[in-house]
Amino acid sequence: MKISIIAHPNSKKPRIEKDLFETLHIYVNKPPLEGKANNAIREALADYYKVKKSLVFIVSGEKSKSKLFEILKD
Repeated sequence: MKISIIAHPNSKKPRIEKDLFETLHIYVNKPPLEGKANNAIREALADYYKVKKSLVFIVSGEKSKSKLFEILKD
């Protein structure tokens, strides 16, 4: 399953919200340096969809706020 998200790094309150277009907005408290925010987003997606972190992959947008992730099934 592919999921389009919008990342919000350096947030004071980590959370996941959906907008009216069903796009996930993921707020993480990690900075966008050295992949820290991307790893935090992977962990948040794994918790949200209740899968292992190793099954969550970033497809595109590593250095952008708009990202595309793929979650594999067990």
